[in-house]
Amino acid sequence: MEVKKALPILFAVMFLVMVGFGIIIPVMPFYAEELGASPTQLGLLMAVYSLMQLFFAPFWGRISDKIGRKPVIMIGIFGLAVSFFLMGMSSSLWMLFVARIIGGVLSAANMPTVMAYVADITSHENRGKGMGIIGASVGLGFIFGPAIGGIFSKESLHTPFFIAGASSVLTFLLVLFVLKESLSSEQRKENLHKKKESIFSALKGPTSILYILQWFVTLSLAGLEATFAYFAFEKAGLESAQLGYVFMIMGLAGAIVQGGLVGRLTKKWGEGAVIQLGILISAVGFSLILLIDNFVTAAIYLTVFGVGNGFIRPSVSSLLTKTSSAGHGSTTGLLSSFDSLGRIIGPPLGGWLFSVAIPLPYVSGAILSLLALILYQVYKRKSPQLETRVPLS
Repeated sequence: MEVKKALPILFAVMFLVMVGFGIIIPVMPFYAEELGASPTQLGLLMAVYSLMQLFFAPFWGRISDKIGRKPVIMIGIFGLAVSFFLMGMSSSLWMLFVARIIGGVLSAANMPTVMAYVADITSHENRGKGMGIIGASVGLGFIFGPAIGGIFSKESLHTPFFIAGASSVLTFLLVLFVLKESLSSEQRKENLHKKKESIFSALKGPTSILYILQWFVTLSLAGLEATFAYFAFEKAGLESAQLGYVFMIMGLAGAIVQGGLVGRLTKKWGEGAVIQLGILISAVGFSLILLIDNFVTAAIYLTVFGVGNGFIRPSVSSLLTKTSSAGHGSTTGLLSSFDSLGRIIGPPLGGWLFSVAIPLPYVSGAILSLLALILYQVYKRKSPQLETRVPLS
């Protein structure tokens, strides 16, 4: 399928997937509480989804290398639809857990397979642009989803889940009828008969450093997301509505960066330079967050962080799919797994650091950013031949 035709379809697919996912975010705590969940059980309910993603993303990525991207994307979206409808019909807490587990196992196919599809259809030169566009669709979905969920939850706490399920069915039909397979039958046959290697074979060599770098980035981001509401209330007295606007502004800035700037900058400087630029801006953002004292400074400083973060993930994805010896699906699946690991560990770690001292999640975020920058320097020294464009000094 031509890049110009496929990328808008993939953008729409991931946007709709993330809108569906985002719809349930503001509702889930109240819905689970209504079914008798304690705060600990709510934490487990949120964590079990990421845990399933951690284990199953590499599996689905690898399967997509063998049987094709389209059927695996359809499996992932079908899993989301089933899990949303099951959650909407849940009458007890165990049913909610079952729905989250099913959703986590099957929807783990979505992100790595879509990124692998982008890697299949883009040239090395335009890979960063393609990954950025997918990143932008994810960011925009997370902006619109919670807003929709908040509006429809006023009618009933069940309604947002059914709307999310309907959104997933629409996405499934879009993939079924409009998206074409990116791997030829010859490529699939070749991948099927390839010597079976461990999923973790992609961690061999210098590329392993990039996975750890991405884990550091996600770990610090998840810690921020888990604690910022408390921090902003303590420092600036921000209420939930104001926080929603702050995160919306940050999300829009990140989406603009990923959809517009990442492609241009990676084409001009190379992924390595953009990764380093993103890490530096993120570190500055973490430091500025400590100075928040009102709504305006919260919006500006969090947006600085969001812009930096928006540079990193698409560029890491692009660089990995260019340099890893594993298939595109195996590579992006393992990267999604490291993201999930960060999202599992980040919130409780951020919460614990916040309980020790309010600024600690953001100080540790800045430190993790600097460690990620050092990791990239190590990677660059081990892979000097990969620096094909102007390095960022």
